[in-house]
Amino acid sequence: MRWGNVLIVTLIMIGIAAYELPKLKKHARKDRAVFIILLLTGWLLLLFDLPYTKGPITLVEALFKPLSTIIEPE
Repeated sequence: MRWGNVLIVTLIMIGIAAYELPKLKKHARKDRAVFIILLLTGWLLLLFDLPYTKGPITLVEALFKPLSTIIEPE
């Protein structure tokens, strides 16, 4: 993970929040909550480093590999 990218995206998200939140003051509280939740969800997904994360197939293979010796004939 490149921490420089995380810092840049964090600064951009802070800028978006600083720009949008004053406009959302006149809207309902639910709208502000959804905006903040979506912004934080995007930031959390950034931290997972998704291009290099192993997929669900890796988990399935790890679970069932020991069973393959029992199931498959020799």
